Amino acid sequence: MSIGVHNFSDIGKLNRVLMHRIDRAVEGIVPDNLENMLFDDIPYLKAAQKEHDRYVQVLEENGVEVLFYVDETAKAIADPAVKAEFIRDFLDCSEVKSEEISEILTEYLSGMEPKELVETVIAGVKKSDVPRKAKETLADYVYASNLYYLTPMPNLYFSKDPAACIGDGICVNHMRMKNRRRESLLMKYIHKYNRDVVPEGTPLWYEFDGPEALEGGDIMILNRETMIIGLSQRTTALGIQALAKRLLGESGIRRIIVFDIPKRRAFMHLDTVFTMIDYDKFTIHSEILDAVGIYEIHLTKDGETEFSTITDSMANMLKKILGVPAVKLIHVGGNDSMAAQREQWNDGTNTLCIRPGKIITYDRNYITNSVLESNGLEVITIPSAELSRGRGGPGCMSCAVNRDDL
Repeated sequence: MSIGVHNFSDIGKLNRVLMHRIDRAVEGIVPDNLENMLFDDIPYLKAAQKEHDRYVQVLEENGVEVLFYVDETAKAIADPAVKAEFIRDFLDCSEVKSEEISEILTEYLSGMEPKELVETVIAGVKKSDVPRKAKETLADYVYASNLYYLTPMPNLYFSKDPAACIGDGICVNHMRMKNRRRESLLMKYIHKYNRDVVPEGTPLWYEFDGPEALEGGDIMILNRETMIIGLSQRTTALGIQALAKRLLGESGIRRIIVFDIPKRRAFMHLDTVFTMIDYDKFTIHSEILDAVGIYEIHLTKDGETEFSTITDSMANMLKKILGVPAVKLIHVGGNDSMAAQREQWNDGTNTLCIRPGKIITYDRNYITNSVLESNGLEVITIPSAELSRGRGGPGCMSCAVNRDDL
């Protein structure tokens, strides 16, 4: 029996998580395409996979069931008609504009079993992979240096971003960066056709072709009534507004707090600078304390959304919402400003809470980890020399599907 989608707090005991094991898609990254692939460096795949496997092992040792995007998408498209639908959607989302190339790719992909198909489209399809070649056109000649018919999806190992489980429903997110939009297509099919992960009738709070950008790294659930969304480099105000209209009316969430954070790559998502780790504790990057605007979105009596500005301090606001005597904001890097910058760059703030007060972090952020432990947190570290090159931490690499209520 499926335990279903249930997530009313970022710190409730984690029962089930959806991940993607870093794969050969990262070997499609070269210095010339780093910017387009949204990477600053190139991970060494074999070492990165060992690090990721250790992360999965830690989760399983702590009673977390780990699901994988490849396996669950393959189940979703097991039916031949659904597989054909998925291929059409994927080619359309990849903006394959040539009818001839679309036909060639459809033929190539249709001959694969579902799991091989999913692995292939994630890794990318090179021109040299396809037996039947397209007739050369002027456009083909001009762009002959492009090795791929379908470019790789190396960012998928940051599986928190394409989808988010909120309450008893799911957001299939509209990714801001063009290179990442196909990632959400996998969750679209899991939601539609995989009843092991998403039981029949599970609400869809946000759709793949939603009106504006919304990413999972900007979504934090405080409790049954309140969540925080980052207005960031990757999530827009219109995306937040569209989600709020649906969530506030149907999910049980009564208010959405918006953190307007600086639009910088180092602060890419809310969880890059701020995560919840205990009933009354948060990690935070000190640079956002004076740089964040805070707003509240709620419903009027007429069922319309309206917003107001919050002038209270962040800590005081959180204390009132959570109903605790005080809130502790634990700074990445402690009091060392250089360590703060360095460890922030390596996602010292980006943790995964597996139960209140017990978190997973990168081992390389040793100063922040020491500060966390001195504040009473139980810290489990994972190796991170290669995984961290993608600019995302343990929280980014995990989409929480089911947590216990607090």
